[in-house]
Amino acid sequence: MTVPYDVIVAGKGNAALCAALAAHENGAKVLMLEAAPDEESGGNSRFAGGVMRFAYESVDDLKRVTELTDEEIANSDFGTNTKEEFFDDLYRLTSYRTDADLSEILVTQSLDTMAWLRSQGARFVPNYGRQSGMVGGKRKFFGRMPIEVSGGGAGLVQYLDAAAKKAGIDVRYDTRVASLIYDGERVSGVRAQEKGKPVELRAKAVVLACGGFEANPEWRTRYLGPGWELAKVRGTRFNVGDGLRMALDIGAAPYGNWSGCHATGWDRYAPEFGDVNVGDQFQKHSYIFGLLINSEGKRFVDEGWDFHSFTYAKYGGEVLKQPGQFAWQVFDSKVSKLLRSEYRIKFMTKVSANTLEDLAPKLEGVNADNFLKTVHEYNAAVRKDVPFDHTVKDGKSTAGIEPPKSNWAQALDTPPFDAYATTCGITFTFGGLRIDRETGQVLNVHFHRIPGLYCAGEMVGGLFYFNYPSGTGLVSGAVFGRIAGRGAALAARAA
Repeated sequence: MTVPYDVIVAGKGNAALCAALAAHENGAKVLMLEAAPDEESGGNSRFAGGVMRFAYESVDDLKRVTELTDEEIANSDFGTNTKEEFFDDLYRLTSYRTDADLSEILVTQSLDTMAWLRSQGARFVPNYGRQSGMVGGKRKFFGRMPIEVSGGGAGLVQYLDAAAKKAGIDVRYDTRVASLIYDGERVSGVRAQEKGKPVELRAKAVVLACGGFEANPEWRTRYLGPGWELAKVRGTRFNVGDGLRMALDIGAAPYGNWSGCHATGWDRYAPEFGDVNVGDQFQKHSYIFGLLINSEGKRFVDEGWDFHSFTYAKYGGEVLKQPGQFAWQVFDSKVSKLLRSEYRIKFMTKVSANTLEDLAPKLEGVNADNFLKTVHEYNAAVRKDVPFDHTVKDGKSTAGIEPPKSNWAQALDTPPFDAYATTCGITFTFGGLRIDRETGQVLNVHFHRIPGLYCAGEMVGGLFYFNYPSGTGLVSGAVFGRIAGRGAALAARAA
């Protein structure tokens, strides 16, 4: 006998789980359909580092999200990420193209959503390892992200998965949604392949939260441009654009930066897709303290333009543009202790030497003479009158070279020297669907609501253009997942 469902959710990452939980809270009987088998489930969320960017003004706001001891509060400077600061970062990084309505929802509901995630069982902790440093005997957090989810993105999926099981939400694995059941008026379910067999599943509303097209090389080349089929996929192999395709097939309105994506520096010889056992550790985000060198032995970006939180999602694409689609990150021993944990894992491509002259020929694929020339010119251009401070944009810059290095510029002069080979790792695509801001309901090409169809997560278009502030994806997925789940449940009750 077919079990009647009010809401079907396609996907099982953070956004999908939040949609399912919100729908359940609002009285809906929910079914989740996950294309992956159980052991690979969780979408891209499972590969996320787990930092959370949300609006907060004080320690009291942070205490809504996590337990903080009196000692932690007394010995830490948590800074702020006021709504104004959050808006400024989001608008600045997207060249002021982010959708005003969607960004307002994201920013103003981010703190409440974090508190809601906590109520669902998610555990958050201070982000000591990646976004803080000791200054004057006090722990100073920088980049406006002092909180991360315990266990990273995989931990968040585990917490929400446990909440979904407790709520009695049904899940079917190895079930890839193929198309929407649509009669020209409303969506009333999905057609899917369950363990290779076709099934039809009916519901009063459908929430699509099954990711972008980052794992589809044909779509990447079509929408992002030539060469993008060569990028590594940082996350799940199951995000191939199915949800976007089936929504567009029934007239949904595409929206946002379809030629843009979140792409970072990633180990050059990492596997084709993400490895759940390694998570996000193939990334290499400490380039702000060193130099990025291409095959011609030249620098090609301002490594110190801003904290990595505000450049890493863009600079992966810059690496892909280089000859051979790779770049070496080069450091000296002065910054060794500042390098993030991913520089100390077992699976990485690293070379070392006690002189720059010995290092040069070890940089596979690099013009050694040009590399040495680049480093000597850079060393000579570093300002010596500004002190180095890794916890702020210190203004320690270069003069007279292109590209400049705007902050954290120190001469490479203290052996041993270490270099790490990177390529481009794509995280998620920015192009998505146009939605109603209040309900998460998908709009058609005439901007009319499509009855019965909602979306969340990577599939929401219009938030990110060209670049991305780190930590926003999981929060955005939760905010709009919660909205879509609630919207779908209320519509199902009214149907």
